[in-house]
Order: sequence, then C-alpha cells, then structure tokens
Amino acid sequence: MSKTDLTKELEKGIYDATNKTGIFGCFEVTIGFYGRERVDYVTYDTKGIWRFYEIKVSKEDFRSKAKVSFLGHFNYYVMPVALYEEVKDEIPDYVGVFTGSAYIKRAKKQELSIDENILKDSMIRSLNREKQKFIKTCDTGYINRLTIQIEKLRKEARENCLKYRKLTTSIFELCEKYSLNYMEVREFLRNL
Repeated sequence: MSKTDLTKELEKGIYDATNKTGIFGCFEVTIGFYGRERVDYVTYDTKGIWRFYEIKVSKEDFRSKAKVSFLGHFNYYVMPVALYEEVKDEIPDYVGVFTGSAYIKRAKKQELSIDENILKDSMIRSLNREKQKFIKTCDTGYINRLTIQIEKLRKEARENCLKYRKLTTSIFELCEKYSLNYMEVREFLRNL
C-alpha cells in the first residue's frame, strides 16, 4: 500500500528530529527473524536506549486491529495534533506523542520487553535492506534497466490505447450501420 502525503510528512519529521550524532534509526523494522511485528521507526543510541515510533494518521488508523509494537525503552505515537486531541484519552500513560515537529507528550521509560540481541539483529537486517535499496539506486546499470522497462511499458500502454480507440470506433460504426444503441452495446460488451 502506498504511503499518504501525511505519512511521508510525519516520517520526515521523525527522521529530522532523530538524525543526530550517536542516534541510529531505521524505518519499517521487522522484529525477530521472520518476525510478524513491524515497527514504523526505531532508533538506538550510543547510551543503549531503544525508541519505538508508530505512525497514525487517522482515528481509524489509530483504532485499527494492526499490532502496535511498543517494545522499546521509550515508545511513541507519531500523529497530527488534531488526531492527538481526539484520541489522547486512549493513549497509554507510558506512551509519548510526537507530532512530526514536536513532542507533545513525554514517554515514560520501560524495561525492554524483548531480548536486546533480537532488537539489534532486527535493526541490522532492516538497515541492510535499506542499504541494498540505496545501492540499487546508485547502480546506473540497474537504473538503465528499469528505465528501459518503464519505456517498454509506456509504449505498450500507448499501443493498447490506440487499439481501444480503434475498437470503440468500430463498435460505434457498427451500431450506426445496424441502428443499435451504442450505450447498450457497450454495456453488453463490458459484462462479457
């Protein structure tokens, strides 16, 4: 599923707020090998502190059945201020809130609820995934192959569009020739 502009804006806010010397962060960290939990953003710092961030952009998103992974020393919802005002009474006492530009509710420190080595392994795997994405985007051969594929698909789309127009024109001409209702014929063909 593609991300909304608001989600991207909140992600940028988290990144900007945590992109500091001694803090290592990664988006979409899967917890455990073949893990079933994925955290929207995780940071680990040189003091050994883990922070987990879950992004919520709407009340429906906040109340969804999707698992929220608050396994860190400090755990945060990342959400717009307006959403916070709507759901603040539903946020656990120990969970903080970040709005993309400011912390408006402090998180309370918790004991890790998972082995730290599992967290480190999970972070390393996720950072490696991001590194691989970056390397592919810097690989001019890979980019050229993708560009060729994109152009091929665009050409096919143009050809299919022309075929569609020709078929539509043919159907319209046949309808006129045999005094048929074009809209009824089009609907009939659509239902085939």
